[in-house]
Amino acid sequence: MNKNLIALAVAAATISSAATAAEVYSDEASSLAVGGRFEARALMQDTDTSSNKVTDKTRVRINVAGKTDITDGLYGTGFFEKEFQSANSDEDETRYAYAGIGGTYGRLVYGKADGSLGMLTDYTDIMSYHGNEAGNKLAAADRTENNLSYVGSFDMMGNNLTVKANYVFDNGENTDGYSLGAQYVMDMGLGFGLGYGEQDGQSAQDKTGEQLFGAISYTFGDFYVAGLYQDAQNTVVDTNLIEDSKGYELAASYTMGKTVFIATYNYLEDSNASSDEELRDSIAVDATHYFNKNFRAYASYKFNNLDKDVVGKKAASDEFVLGARYDF
Repeated sequence: MNKNLIALAVAAATISSAATAAEVYSDEASSLAVGGRFEARALMQDTDTSSNKVTDKTRVRINVAGKTDITDGLYGTGFFEKEFQSANSDEDETRYAYAGIGGTYGRLVYGKADGSLGMLTDYTDIMSYHGNEAGNKLAAADRTENNLSYVGSFDMMGNNLTVKANYVFDNGENTDGYSLGAQYVMDMGLGFGLGYGEQDGQSAQDKTGEQLFGAISYTFGDFYVAGLYQDAQNTVVDTNLIEDSKGYELAASYTMGKTVFIATYNYLEDSNASSDEELRDSIAVDATHYFNKNFRAYASYKFNNLDKDVVGKKAASDEFVLGARYDF
């Protein structure tokens, strides 16, 4: 797969598949690559109806990435990815479906594409299964359809600056919105970013959701540490509209040979509740062993600190996941 197509796949948030995707067609101007994953996942947790219930979370993703050169500095691109659930076909999802143009100054696409705040939640969303509970994003700032999205990556004094902006058009229900984000990654291992999102139609009262994200990370040798903070108004958590929420996620990882150990802490609170009610409060740990670039196996455990008398047994249950993943 050529260098430009790899860059396309990375920008499309398919980093793991990009490493192994197969180029199935190529000529002087165009190329097409197919990739994806098979991922078996068994989730064990207590529920309201039984103890230590095992739920099949196995999934399959298939993606197709295309690129064609238009001029020396301009290209056309398209990307599609579908996820299939083995246990519940109602949860099958088209994750991406977009096309657009790109060049020296970035890429502009329309369709179902990423918003601008996922770039920041990726700082701490590094676990094989758990994590990213405090990174609750507005739909307009997340992966969504009817989305006009721009991303550009630039060299700034030998370091990398990435900027993202997107606008989600009204679907007839006054749900238009936008998000903006930027990150700066330095060669010495420090990275940081800031982003803002806003969206209408957050409730029957048509409230406007707003959220501000900040993220920072540092890589030194085999260690990686990162933090994410958000301050939001009128966002939806578990189908409930939360007028004022604040949260953060802390993440750390250590790579030892072909095995990666990760730990995260997630906390999200309803700031308007009389006692700052916790919406998320958990510690998660996992270990992933990479047998080669195509196959890995992992175990992930979440210690849930929520009060079951407040949120219910299932919502407050610990979780243990065993998984195996094959990328192609």
